[in-house]
Amino acid sequence: MKDIIRDELAAPKVVDRSTFQAELDALRLREKAHTRECDAIAAARRRLPMVEVDSTTPLIGERGKVTLLDAFEGRRLLIAYYFMWHAGHPAPEQCEGCTFYTSQVRELSFIHSRDVTYATFCQGPYEESARYRDFMGWEMPWYSAPRDSLDTLLVGREVGMMHIVCYLRQGSKVFETYWTTRRGVEAMDNSCRLLDLTVYGRQEAWEDSPAGWPQLPKRVHPYRTDGRPIVQWPRVKAGYSDLATDER
Repeated sequence: MKDIIRDELAAPKVVDRSTFQAELDALRLREKAHTRECDAIAAARRRLPMVEVDSTTPLIGERGKVTLLDAFEGRRLLIAYYFMWHAGHPAPEQCEGCTFYTSQVRELSFIHSRDVTYATFCQGPYEESARYRDFMGWEMPWYSAPRDSLDTLLVGREVGMMHIVCYLRQGSKVFETYWTTRRGVEAMDNSCRLLDLTVYGRQEAWEDSPAGWPQLPKRVHPYRTDGRPIVQWPRVKAGYSDLATDER
């Protein structure tokens, strides 16, 4: 994997400390307003109505067939990430976005402390996708959602698209309380949020940056390099097998 390194890059103008602080203070007012608006949106999200879903919807896990209710692992809440999957394709051809976001979900104890389970619902065969999970070193609960189950769980939404869906359990009944997709799944991401704090940002072509700022060419995929998702490369270099199909 080749890192993008350039000897000279455009940069902000240099000013004295007081000028810098004054500009930062002005931006901080906008940041604080943004934080308060995010809090208000979260409060509105908590007041959304909910819709019942079939708690017996089948999933496939490491012990075979289970139900949506089982995926709660006895907790009250469930966050499910619907992982796109290209059946029969090798690891380098799997979804780079799903791989990127899922790789950032590691320590779940704090989520568990709030009576919440996090799980991946892969939109592909269990055995095949579980080998991919093992290759990537992921430890979160992993289930395969058959097509009929996806039609039930994602009714009216695009199957084969990444989604976050939140559920509430009341006894043996399950209710959907929220869902999001596309950039909404950035809730799982800390890498890009950290990059947003730097002077060059994410360095993607869509960003509004000053002239001369480094940005990936439009032909370069932001989540792929040298033929595979970027976050696969540390696993490959460490010697882990990347066979994600039955061709072993």
